[in-house]
Amino acid sequence: MADAHSVVPASVLRNLSDKLYEKRKNAALEVEGIVKQLAALGDHEKISAVISLLTTEYTYSPQANHRKGGLIGLAAATVGLTSEASQHLEQIVPPVLNSFSDQDSRVRYYACEALYNIAKVVRGDFIMFFNQIFDALCKLSADSAANVQSAAHLLDRLVKDIVTESDQFSIEEFIPLLRERMNVLNPYVRQFLVGWITVLDSVPDIDMLGFLPDFLDGLFNMLSDSSHEIRQQADSALSEFLQEIKNSPSVDYGRMAEILVQRAASPDEFTRLTAMTWINEFVKLGGDQLVPYYADILGAILPCMSDKEEKIRGFARETNEELRSVKGEPEEAFNVGAILSIARRQLDSEWEATRIEALHWISTLLDRHRSEVLCFLNDIFDTLLKALADSSDEVVLLVLDIHACIAQDPQHFSQLVVFLVQNFRIDHSLLERRGALIIRRLCDLLDAERVYRELSSILEGEADLEFACIMVQALNLILLTSSELSEIRKLLKQSLANAAGKDLFVALYASWSHSPMAIISLCLLAQMYPHASAVIQSLVEEDINVKFLVQLDKLIRLLETPIFAYLRLQLLEPGRYVWLLKALYGLLMLLPQQSAAFKILQTRLKTVPSYSFNGDQLKHALSGNPYFHHGAPQISEGGNKNLNNGNVQNDINFTSWLEQFEQIQRQHRLLAKSQAQSRNNSLLKDGPKAEEPLQLPTSNTNRAVSRSSKRGPG
Repeated sequence: MADAHSVVPASVLRNLSDKLYEKRKNAALEVEGIVKQLAALGDHEKISAVISLLTTEYTYSPQANHRKGGLIGLAAATVGLTSEASQHLEQIVPPVLNSFSDQDSRVRYYACEALYNIAKVVRGDFIMFFNQIFDALCKLSADSAANVQSAAHLLDRLVKDIVTESDQFSIEEFIPLLRERMNVLNPYVRQFLVGWITVLDSVPDIDMLGFLPDFLDGLFNMLSDSSHEIRQQADSALSEFLQEIKNSPSVDYGRMAEILVQRAASPDEFTRLTAMTWINEFVKLGGDQLVPYYADILGAILPCMSDKEEKIRGFARETNEELRSVKGEPEEAFNVGAILSIARRQLDSEWEATRIEALHWISTLLDRHRSEVLCFLNDIFDTLLKALADSSDEVVLLVLDIHACIAQDPQHFSQLVVFLVQNFRIDHSLLERRGALIIRRLCDLLDAERVYRELSSILEGEADLEFACIMVQALNLILLTSSELSEIRKLLKQSLANAAGKDLFVALYASWSHSPMAIISLCLLAQMYPHASAVIQSLVEEDINVKFLVQLDKLIRLLETPIFAYLRLQLLEPGRYVWLLKALYGLLMLLPQQSAAFKILQTRLKTVPSYSFNGDQLKHALSGNPYFHHGAPQISEGGNKNLNNGNVQNDINFTSWLEQFEQIQRQHRLLAKSQAQSRNNSLLKDGPKAEEPLQLPTSNTNRAVSRSSKRGPG
């Protein structure tokens, strides 16, 4: 090994470590001359010895001035080598790169200057150290010393020029380093990274688009930077890449779609907007490539449908329509289960627009892939039932549309009604708030008679008597008031003359017996007035309570509506409709005299003309039993005399119906007594308390109750 000390004079070595810059500079010029002479002689062994001396005794010296001199000396040696410098780069460059992390900012500055001069000499041969240089520059871009940052920027521009003109640059080797650095939060480093991405993307021979998935997330991360300049640079770079994607025949949409989906949920508004812009273009351009990612994309779109920013909502709506217009098939990796899962999750969203669109998706899937959706019915059914309690009417109506679509199959229809009754039983407030809307909508979408028959069948065997009564009262009110059930009302009015009407009446009777007022209403609707009178006469003291009087008040008011116009017109012929008159007077006798309902019904009955009464009919009606006429002219429930043998009246066993009603009411009385006993026991345990009096609608209620406590002969 040649001795460098014999080649480089001692005075030069001494000046190379002097504290004065001028002396170090002059010494470096001496080193340049020496190396140039050795290169001319081809004595590369001595050149290596000189470089080794500069490295070991200067650049790695504990003395700062020595390190500065060593860096200047290495740059001078490279200049002296000129075209032959490339064979010594592995000796020259590493110590310079090592100096970038020196504690002394002046040393770091001289390292930048030295590498700049080295790069100017070797140009393309410099590329072999690109990753190390890039990593060093990345750190220097955030240097605490302003002069070091300035020097690093100059070096950075030179390296960019070298890379853009080089054919030796390996993008494959560089991308892992870039991907790693993209997570750095320092604003100076971010600017440095975006600058490099933009420069490399501008080189025709470098395919940055092919590696976009590796650093796309990092660019999106910069969109939320506190620096406006960085956000602008990142947005500019992303816009350029999006334009390239539009013009490129081959793009890896899948990997990027995963990134965009995550960024669409960013708390930063600008990031969400950019992500939705990209997703919108991807759905238009991606085609079959994106089919496996539709569920994830939908998961990003649906929350954005309710974004506070109108532009984001607009892109989300447009993308959603594009996505829904694609008629994917399961065999094409179109995952129906995954999309259903996303839609189900979004039904828990706090935003109404998102919940509505999730339901539209479930409905769309049902239309296109019914059999596949029904395979996942157990996964979504409970959620759809819970959605019936949603605060939004539009959401509830859409849920009912889906339920109705599912219930087209008989087994699913029964399952729906059973689950619906269970939900009403568990959550009485749901029945109060949404019961009418739910039942009416189902009757509109499905066959109303079928719905009521199924509900009646379930309630007939209901163990919770209190719930059964509440549910029947709700169903009865809907039956009497809803336009969706007008056909059922027409059918029930023909119960005495039509087998189908009679069959429906019988189907409802058992469950309607849970509520006295419901059964009376049903009889009035079906024009079975003698039976209505018999039911009224069968009521006992325990039946006539506040709840009963409230229901009776509702019925009296309903009698004044157009639905019961036919009944009021029948009062014009009291001789023909004696049992109707008796039933109405029976109701009047149950009402407190000072109540509004009493006055309404009393006023109505005062208008009944007396001229059409037949003495025999009146005597017969007031004699008691509506089912045995003792030789009097036979009068039907509707009042028609001498009906022919084909009349369904012949098939009606009114006595057994009345017994069935009384039996159910006895069960309710036993339950009420049991509950009262439990309350009394609880009060005794807690100590004596002042008992609050029962609050009836008026002070005259007791008189009305006492008058009606005797059971009639029916």
